[in-house]
Amino acid sequence: MKSIEAEKIQKAYEVLLDSYTGSVHRKKISIIEKAFNFANEAHKGIKRYSGEPFILHPLSVALIVSKEMGLGSTSISAALLHDVVEDTDRTIDDVEFLFGRKIAQIVGGLTKISGGNFSKNVSIQAENMRKLLLTMSSDIRVILVKIADRLHNMRTLCSLPLVKQYKIAGETLYLYAPMAHRLGLFSIKTELENLSFQSEYPREYKQIDEQLKITSHNRGKIYDQFIMPLKEELNKLGYYYKIQKRTKSVYSIWSKMQTKGISFSDIYDIFAVRIIFESDSRYTEKKQCWDIYSIVTDLYQLRPDRLRDWVSHPKANGYQSLHLTVMGPNGQWIEVQIRSFQMDEVAEKGFASHWKYKEQGSDFNFQQNELDLWLEKIRAILRVPTPNAMDFLDTIKLNLYSDEIFVFTPKGDIKTLPQSATVLDFAYEIHSDIGNHCIGAKVNHRLASLSHLLASGDQVEILISESQLPKKEWLNIVTTATAKTKIESTIRKQKKIQIQKGEKLLNNYFALFGIKVDTQSVDKFCDFYGYSKREFLFFALDEKQVQLPKNPYSILKNSIENFSSVRHSKSVVNSLSSSKELENSFMNNFQKTNKNEIFILKEEEFQKNFIVKSCCRPIPGDEVFGFVRDDGQLEIHKKLCKKAIFLKTHFGNRLILCNWAGHRVSSFIVALELKGIDRIGMLSDIMQVITHDLVINTRKISIAANDGVFEGIIEIFIQNVHDIHTISLKLGEIAGMKSIARTRN
Repeated sequence: MKSIEAEKIQKAYEVLLDSYTGSVHRKKISIIEKAFNFANEAHKGIKRYSGEPFILHPLSVALIVSKEMGLGSTSISAALLHDVVEDTDRTIDDVEFLFGRKIAQIVGGLTKISGGNFSKNVSIQAENMRKLLLTMSSDIRVILVKIADRLHNMRTLCSLPLVKQYKIAGETLYLYAPMAHRLGLFSIKTELENLSFQSEYPREYKQIDEQLKITSHNRGKIYDQFIMPLKEELNKLGYYYKIQKRTKSVYSIWSKMQTKGISFSDIYDIFAVRIIFESDSRYTEKKQCWDIYSIVTDLYQLRPDRLRDWVSHPKANGYQSLHLTVMGPNGQWIEVQIRSFQMDEVAEKGFASHWKYKEQGSDFNFQQNELDLWLEKIRAILRVPTPNAMDFLDTIKLNLYSDEIFVFTPKGDIKTLPQSATVLDFAYEIHSDIGNHCIGAKVNHRLASLSHLLASGDQVEILISESQLPKKEWLNIVTTATAKTKIESTIRKQKKIQIQKGEKLLNNYFALFGIKVDTQSVDKFCDFYGYSKREFLFFALDEKQVQLPKNPYSILKNSIENFSSVRHSKSVVNSLSSSKELENSFMNNFQKTNKNEIFILKEEEFQKNFIVKSCCRPIPGDEVFGFVRDDGQLEIHKKLCKKAIFLKTHFGNRLILCNWAGHRVSSFIVALELKGIDRIGMLSDIMQVITHDLVINTRKISIAANDGVFEGIIEIFIQNVHDIHTISLKLGEIAGMKSIARTRN
């Protein structure tokens, strides 16, 4: 008689088979069955954190790959096998022998780097993502299976230790959700965002979710009133269609509230109406979209500035749809999305749909060009040697979420770029040499600088000069991964040439005095000028940052006495940062603690066991986390800190859960943004509340009035979040005061 666990496993496998056999793929059940049996045997006896048999995880991932992405037997088999090499004694050679090179290649790309000779500054998370993308560049199914794996991990996140939940949720929001977006997996992208947000900010998630439920009935009435005349017109014209109500996701609502600084009630586009129609072979899909557009705008007043034509110019991930915003019958703006059923499939499953058709052996060249263009950009980035995987990861991340613009060359060729692209980005999009020698451009026949932001419809002619070369400052101008990678590569090559020139300069200098060029002599010069590496000295010589003395013997004979104070301070810092005592005394204490244990932030006699970071200025009462630095000290950041996602993604193993102890000794600087109706005596009333009523020390105040409205920033010293609430309530009582908000920094 089968055990309960065995029955559960068998049932999950049968659900997977039902999904696959119900699809349009050629039925290759034997390879899936073989992969399941192999994985089931390999994972036998292994449990997940939840206590369930481990094999249920790859079965769930395979079901996502089959049911939610619509992929076939190769992807399903790879999903079933994706953890066997990493978590069992099976090898990649075993997988290739039994399942072939293609499945082995996908599984290999999904297998994390488990060890290696990495320094403490290297992020294993970033190295793993680089490895994943290297494999993805030759087979997009690698990242599709990985996204399915991450989706199931997020769905079962609650069974993991809290610190691991925090790290995985941040990593998901930083990279996997944008990657799903870039691949056109809209529904999966939305779920990943919501799950990450719910994990990190459960209170905020619950508040918005409850607001959506409360207002659901009213939205339903608006929707019904809005679509009734639309359905009548579409029925008259014989369209086969369906109309859907698409409600904005909780994460999207929260994100908009944060970005715009508004409340839930101020968001007018909480839901959109989607019209999906069956194509008529007598007309193009583009014409049918515009015909339905005419029906909608005949019934409702159009808002022209909100028209988006993704039918004529699809997004880089293949997305096609016509978006318009109209005034509904109740005076509320409503977004309408118009697309065919095929466009809708691409919108929901993106490039996974392309791969589905390819796996079927169809001749249908579904978004092939867009997919190949994107993968070629990834390959170009991968071809450039990047010493730091974290820099590489940030480069890949650059344009995953960006909306596109369409820019024309002087000959009328169209180039697709991110919305924030500059003239310099456009130059590198054309060719590396054009970018390297770019000095400016003519945008619509007018001169423009390298940093000029481009807009859709611009015609751009790049101006070049052979004497121009890339500068480090250019990295702050460009926004595309392509441009950033090419600039960094060229700068590295330039620096290498300069180092060689500097080395030759020093060698000639030594030869002039008959001094033997050896390691000892060069190192003495490095010590004297305060450089830890010879390459730094050589570069400084070529840059003329260092002037060689008329007599080298004073340096060679008395190098120790002549160490510069800069060198001395560098030596102290270097010795401290690599000190066994520091690392073992602090870092190991954190490693020994239970991952679910909360570290208490204390202060005694003005001495704290933590460092408050100025990037987000956390104060007692804020939700925070800790990051263990190389020197063993603990940095404290707000959960909403802009740097938080970077730390979670690159150094998840260094994060610590923290809570504040009672802080009534130290003061913290907080900036409040004030807005209101200006009047005589307003500033006096504000200062009266702060300095007299509440007796709070003010650090800085800046208020300006314009056309009867004032805005200002006031920086004050407080001790915790409760103080902010008290101050806000008192300031809110002042006549004309409309809003008081703590600035996000």
